[in-house]
Amino acid sequence: MTRHFLDLSDAGTDALAAMLNDAIERKRIRTGWPKGLHDDDTPLRGRVLAMVFEKNSTRTRVSFDIAMRQLGGTALVLDAGTTQLGRGETIADTARVLSRMVDAIMIRTDDHAKIEELAHYASVPVINGLTDQSHPCQIMADLQTVIEHGKALPGLEIAWLGDGNNVLSSIVEAAGLMHFNVRIAVPEGYDPDPRYFDRAREQGAQITLTRNPAEAVSGADVVVTDTWVSMGQADSAAKIAAMTPYQVNPPLLAGAKADTLFLHCLPAHRGEEVTDAVIDGPRSVVWDEAENRIHAQKSVLRWVFGQL
Repeated sequence: MTRHFLDLSDAGTDALAAMLNDAIERKRIRTGWPKGLHDDDTPLRGRVLAMVFEKNSTRTRVSFDIAMRQLGGTALVLDAGTTQLGRGETIADTARVLSRMVDAIMIRTDDHAKIEELAHYASVPVINGLTDQSHPCQIMADLQTVIEHGKALPGLEIAWLGDGNNVLSSIVEAAGLMHFNVRIAVPEGYDPDPRYFDRAREQGAQITLTRNPAEAVSGADVVVTDTWVSMGQADSAAKIAAMTPYQVNPPLLAGAKADTLFLHCLPAHRGEEVTDAVIDGPRSVVWDEAENRIHAQKSVLRWVFGQL
């Protein structure tokens, strides 16, 4: 069967652990190497990844391109505005055509139903580079970063502040699979997708929801936030006003553990969801997190091709 990576649960606990171990080891081996130099084993030599972008991107675009280069393969960029997909060709037809021309497809889009349809009609692996529902590749990089900074995943306490968005959904999904807990502080009216809650709780994770940011952060091992207004959303003054008490700043972070880590998937709206003092401070590991998009996605790519 073709392996797709639309959500973390498509791989499961054992495969995610294998991917994280592989990512950490491959990164270690490459210490000091030029970014464009191939890994010695070039496991994806001859493979081509089509990267389809219906949303703007910096980290996803660059990290998947570099990941394929390091694995010995190649990548090509397809922007919706310059392809037939943007002119009305169906997703099903696009999937059929690309499956004849490339070895895998990564798509960054809005409606999660689009990527499900693409995967249904594609005969090659499809990878979720981001949808409005979830962002699994980002969370793989986040988990790698947490492990590299000395924190074990089982029993970990993660605090989320701000909007109940797609990144949070994937964190909650990861909690169930990797056995850690998530405390979520969001304003009323911006709660996350409950479907991920239910599954994670069934798998033994403690998922708690509060309106009190200090309560969520208290004793946390990791504190995470994201932009309050996502791509494609109207810049809502009312939403920003509701989110303001959930800003991650030094007084709030002081309530977490002394060795807590701060994560943000970027880009950051400095002065909104996070202050300069936090994102540039000693607890911030956001630049490691950004770099790890390359290494984590290399392992995702190896998994969809059946190498892990």
